[in-house]
Amino acid sequence: MSEPALLRPSSGPSSSPDSVAASAGVVSESEHQSLRADIRRLSTMLGQALAHHGGPELLELVEEVRRLSRKAPESGGAEITHLLAGLDTGTAVALTRAFSQYFQLANTAEQLHRSRELRTLRPPERRPLRMLMQRLADDFPGEARAEVQAALEKLELRPVFTAHPTESSRQSVLRVLRRVGDALDRGADDEEVAALVDLLWQTDEIRPGKPTVADEANAIGWYLEQLARTTVPELVGEYEREVRAAGFTVPDDSHPVVLGSWVGGDRDGNPFVTPDVTREVVALNADRALRIHLQLVERLVDELSISTRVVGVSEELRGSLARDRRGFPEVYDRYIRLNQNEPYRLKLSYVRARLENNRARIREGAPHVAGRDYLGAREYVADLEVIDRSLRAHLGDRIADGTLARTRRAAKSFGLHLAELDIREHSAKHHAALGAIYDALGELDKPYAELTRAERTELLAHELEQGRPLVRRHYGLPDEATDVLAIFDMLHEVQHQFGTEVCSTYIVSMCQGVDDLLAVTVLARESYMVELKQNPRSSVDLVPLFETVEELSQAGALLDELLSVPGYRRQVTNRGDLQEIMLGYSDSNKLAGITTSQWQIQRAQRQLRDVAAKHGVRLRLFHGRGGSVGRGGGPAGEAVMATPYGTVDATMKLTEQGETISDKYSLPALAHDNLEILLSSTLDATLMHTSSRLDPPTLARFDEAMDCVSDHARTAYRRLVDDPGLPDFFAAATPVDELGRLNVGSRPSKRPGTSAPTLDDLRAIPWVFGWTQTRMVVPGWFGLGSGLRAAREAGYGPVLDEMREWAFFANLLGNVEMTLAKTDLRIAEFYVCNLVEPGLQPIFELIKAEHEMTVREVLRLLGTTTLLARHPVLRNTLSVRAGYLEPLHHLQVELLAQRRKVAEADGDLNRALLQTVNGIAAGLRNTG
Repeated sequence: MSEPALLRPSSGPSSSPDSVAASAGVVSESEHQSLRADIRRLSTMLGQALAHHGGPELLELVEEVRRLSRKAPESGGAEITHLLAGLDTGTAVALTRAFSQYFQLANTAEQLHRSRELRTLRPPERRPLRMLMQRLADDFPGEARAEVQAALEKLELRPVFTAHPTESSRQSVLRVLRRVGDALDRGADDEEVAALVDLLWQTDEIRPGKPTVADEANAIGWYLEQLARTTVPELVGEYEREVRAAGFTVPDDSHPVVLGSWVGGDRDGNPFVTPDVTREVVALNADRALRIHLQLVERLVDELSISTRVVGVSEELRGSLARDRRGFPEVYDRYIRLNQNEPYRLKLSYVRARLENNRARIREGAPHVAGRDYLGAREYVADLEVIDRSLRAHLGDRIADGTLARTRRAAKSFGLHLAELDIREHSAKHHAALGAIYDALGELDKPYAELTRAERTELLAHELEQGRPLVRRHYGLPDEATDVLAIFDMLHEVQHQFGTEVCSTYIVSMCQGVDDLLAVTVLARESYMVELKQNPRSSVDLVPLFETVEELSQAGALLDELLSVPGYRRQVTNRGDLQEIMLGYSDSNKLAGITTSQWQIQRAQRQLRDVAAKHGVRLRLFHGRGGSVGRGGGPAGEAVMATPYGTVDATMKLTEQGETISDKYSLPALAHDNLEILLSSTLDATLMHTSSRLDPPTLARFDEAMDCVSDHARTAYRRLVDDPGLPDFFAAATPVDELGRLNVGSRPSKRPGTSAPTLDDLRAIPWVFGWTQTRMVVPGWFGLGSGLRAAREAGYGPVLDEMREWAFFANLLGNVEMTLAKTDLRIAEFYVCNLVEPGLQPIFELIKAEHEMTVREVLRLLGTTTLLARHPVLRNTLSVRAGYLEPLHHLQVELLAQRRKVAEADGDLNRALLQTVNGIAAGLRNTG
């Protein structure tokens, strides 16, 4: 490929990183120039690979397609359509791969240069944590410092890597791309980089089959392991240094960053997540964690050559060595001759033996043996702290601050399990199980399934007051209850094998009533995870997930009623008076549109905050944000700061998924920056946003105006999605039916028992994916324009202008502006005209009208005439990328038309079509 003019300089310099722009690409002109040079270099090498593997005619075809694509906006695309219609499918595969791999290489270079730019734009003195801690030291003098210290005691950021994989690239491809980025960073010569580009060309991007849950766990496990090895310990170390430098104390049991995962625990709609699979995933994660700890301990054995002939040690250490000798005589006999005067090495040999025993018993499925291995990280951390205290008491502070401190931070951050695995299940499953049990007991006047919600609530609340076992296991279980109770039994077992922290959150999806949580509490009690009467205890957090607008609007009332049930309130007491609530962004957006979804989530947070305070309960909100704006995505730091006051109580839990995982976490510098922004934003929101930034009359005006915007936005959105022709329009205009063959993830793209996609049956990921592929990006903006115009016409125009300074509203506008910039209805019209029957095409006129209105209303509020006018570099980047996306869109339309003419397509046709899906996802850096 010839040298592209990708990423031209911006119209002006950018002196500081901006959250929207920095999350999408480089923002400084100097780094831009370096990025352009690397992309030219990679593009030239890709052209050489094309000529080498496909002959000069392939390279000539690529250049011809590029030339015709540049003319398409003016010519209407007739020439490129004619050219592509005459291609055989084998050539189409090669052509789509060429453009797809161009974007993959460009994205890799962009990630590298973003990481370099961060080091320039955020030098040590301007890092978010340092600046925040210095501000807290100034703003909380004297006795007020206790408020900061209390927040530090509770501080916890938990990114949760979910079982919603929208990453359309195979891990094999991502590994090659990571090697390309590493080679560029090292300044490798052309021969080495060209060899990697050749390797990329020879690697198949399309998965041969759907990944298993274990495959997904291994893929996500790679990211978790990299974070655990480097990023998290380094970030926690930086956090501890800044806390101390500001004059505060690092809490002894501090764990400011904790890794989480849904992969292997998310059962909702995924029949492949069985109890055995969950056990397997827990074991896989634990093995990764133990490998890391064993390597760190080996390094400590090598480093801590301290001899008692030179310096003393603590009596505490001597006592622990005596106990270890009794438990591990074989270790003592092996190492005493070499280490008799080196107590730290001897102690670490015992630690290593226990870690190795952990690995062995996990492989064998054996039970924990006290004193011979570790159950969870607590005893492991205790052993490391014995060493730490002894070193510091004997002039070894500097030594203790080295590898030992890193090892302790690693042990506290990810324990011996790597990531805390959440379980999620649909509320209906729990009621089905209880129905089978109660019906078998014969105690009710009518079948359980016929009970109203109020009757179920009364029944289950009463059940929690009883001390009896509801299920008599030795009599056997009804078939409908076996699978559900097997999950709770499995949780009980893994907690006893790996420690309670390995799997201690159970999420109830489609939670619409108090009975949905009481049902789970009863079932957890049956597996000995909850005890509310004698010796009260609980080893699991029970978490309602509010997903739809209706659920979100009733969230506060439901929590109030739930916490008023004595049995459930004791469950919360047993969990430290902490109640976690999950807020779903995807389904609320799909069913009501982005404006109403965001507004109802904002209002729900306020309600939940006030109810939790009323009951004396601490609230932990779990934000189920997706990768794209249409699924709650966007700059995470801004989102944290836009939450209502008092809702971020030193904790932030949020999902990370899909292509955003590789984008945020492939490179250590990007991962560090992302987590640091989230961590500092969480602490900032906790301490600096404890009361409303707006006075009550102003907030009331804003709420009233936003209610008006939301109501009319939802009406406009429902007018679109309630159109009876929309399911057929969506299926015809987008490649959604082909997504099932993309083998993106283990979970089906449609809910069980469905055929043609409908709004209710289609999952949120393919819903967003399909609209994005066609450049309509409907979930990211549709309805806001109608809402804004209606509010303005209702007399709220001056209020809307005021609201630009409101963090919530500014965040909404910024995210919608970005999706509008990625929307291209000229491209979308090409899909509609060629793939959708004329009778359904008026739906597109509705989309075009709303788009025009939304652009006009958003620009009016932003005070500009062009989208992304404040971010010229990003605007230019998207513009140039659009030129390279054009041929992929034309190819996709042509291939979709061919595919739909035959009952069974040949392998090359399917492969070429899926390559276009990959390429467009890479070019837009959004899948769903």
